[in-house]
Amino acid sequence: MNQKIRKCLFPAAGYGTRFLPATKATPKEMLPVLTKPLIQYGVEEALSAGIDTMAIVTGRGKRAIEDHFDRSYELEHQIDGTSKETLMDEIRTIIKTCTFSYTRQIEMKGLGHAILTGETLIGQEPFAVILADDLCDNEHDGVLAQMIELYEKHHCSIVAIEEVPNEDTHKYGVIAGEEIEAGLYRVSDMVEKPDPKDAPTNMAIIGRYILTPDIFEILKMTRPGKGGEIQITDALLEQAKQGNVLAYKFQGQRFDCGSVDGFVSATNYFYNKLTEK
Repeated sequence: MNQKIRKCLFPAAGYGTRFLPATKATPKEMLPVLTKPLIQYGVEEALSAGIDTMAIVTGRGKRAIEDHFDRSYELEHQIDGTSKETLMDEIRTIIKTCTFSYTRQIEMKGLGHAILTGETLIGQEPFAVILADDLCDNEHDGVLAQMIELYEKHHCSIVAIEEVPNEDTHKYGVIAGEEIEAGLYRVSDMVEKPDPKDAPTNMAIIGRYILTPDIFEILKMTRPGKGGEIQITDALLEQAKQGNVLAYKFQGQRFDCGSVDGFVSATNYFYNKLTEK
């Protein structure tokens, strides 16, 4: 029986060092684009894709994430009956609609390790992964909704990709594969952060994944790779050898909010979108 995607995993234990000193005491996932923190955009994307169970891998100093997705009785009492009360409508809906669970990543050993840490929250079922650093927007279906539609047809792991400048391949996992339909590739190779001269293509993996549950057993057997970290690309490559990984060139706009430039671009984009309404 093919299971539906019910859960979304958010790896959120990283330090956000590119935003120091702002992230010294504030989780990078809580940095606001306009009036919403990055992770809320990700949760809203998952919710719009039909997912209502959010599994968040946190670390030390990340309690603000848990507090954000919880009731704040003192604040709500202060703004009750005022014009500011409507500003809480979106987050109230999320809290009412979604279930949140948390676990901690004790050591930072890479994205693969973070995803493996989330096994206790996911169990043995297919699941989505959103990296809140990658803020995506589309006028119609969100990126995750597009990927879930593909999963329901193909029932295998799927990664979201976009073309990047050749000189930037060293920042990403990069795929090679055969295009089986417009914008959809069956992955034959994946390389983590290759030098431009070694990159098989310029098609880079961004922070949206659909993963089948066998990924956990593969991650347990995956040796540390680039940078001494357990890389999700190495585990996915094992699935790809069986023909079980697709790469999807998604519809929409993506901002790398892990960088200051991308964060500013996202802020300007969403501000302009807001003021054009």
